[in-house]
Amino acid sequence: MNTTPNKIDKIVVGTTKVIGIGVLCALSIWGISLIMAMLKYERTNDAQVEEYVNPINTKVGGYIKKICFTENQQVNQGDTLLLIDNSEYRMQQDEAEAALENARSQTGILEANIATLKSNAQVALSQIDAAKAKMIRQQQEFKRYQNLLKEESTTRQHFDNVKTALDIAVSEHQATVNAYKAALSKIKDVEAQKLSVLAEIRRRQFMLGRNKLELGYTVITAPYKGKVGKKIIQEGQLVQAGQTMTFIINQQGGKWIVANFKETQIGQFKTGQKALVTVDAFPDAKFNGEIESVSPATGSRYSLLPPDNATGNFVKIIQRIPIRIKLTDQDAKIAGLSAGMNANVSIKKESYE
Repeated sequence: MNTTPNKIDKIVVGTTKVIGIGVLCALSIWGISLIMAMLKYERTNDAQVEEYVNPINTKVGGYIKKICFTENQQVNQGDTLLLIDNSEYRMQQDEAEAALENARSQTGILEANIATLKSNAQVALSQIDAAKAKMIRQQQEFKRYQNLLKEESTTRQHFDNVKTALDIAVSEHQATVNAYKAALSKIKDVEAQKLSVLAEIRRRQFMLGRNKLELGYTVITAPYKGKVGKKIIQEGQLVQAGQTMTFIINQQGGKWIVANFKETQIGQFKTGQKALVTVDAFPDAKFNGEIESVSPATGSRYSLLPPDNATGNFVKIIQRIPIRIKLTDQDAKIAGLSAGMNANVSIKKESYE
């Protein structure tokens, strides 16, 4: 009666032993492989996929007229993303163009004035020659009557009349010389005004160029090929210069991994060293990479408030060093990776290479 239960107990005990031995062997194999991997590789799960995620900002303020993209849309370089109402900027450009034309017209008027003043100066110059000839003739007449007076061959009254005529001729000559100098001075004044107007023209040209730039800034385009992120604006919204419209992933900038290794792990790391990457989103896929650079400082040193160990309450904590790993696989293989995905990185130690 008791034989059958004993046999069953023995079978259960034997099966349990076999299962236990199998589990123990599996755990031993797993443990040995884990230890071997730890000896062979430096590993970290503190890693993420990185891409250039840049904001799209507006350079001018205004009301959004039209949004030409949707969230997560693929765009090419130069594609229009949104339009800002440009009515005010177009009016400012028209005003700048009119002011420039007005300044240019002033140069024509000044050039005509300069031509007129030069003609007047030539007339004054010719009058100088005539007055000079008259003065010389009167000087000769004065000398002749002066000799006649000494010889008492003429009257004092006649001599005084000749002297007065000489004084008048000298004054007229001086007056023509002064008139010529005044004409030259006026020419210089107008030429100085012309230089001022030319400077004003250049200033107006710069202002017009600036207005054209601002008018062009009302059309916001994609700076490169990529994928637009979250849309945080609406049509009709008033935006200010410098405000963020959206974000764009720069697909031309490539993808890489930033792995934060412990400071005790990086002693033998060097540029170009091979790395193996797995991503949580694709657990069955393996990605190849190589160390591109090692950060010159720990991650905590780049924080807003870096720790100060001189405060008296120091607790030693193992620091992390950011390692930039370049993905060397084809673009088609890494196309599914997105910025921010968690990754696991293994780097073979030099002694096992």
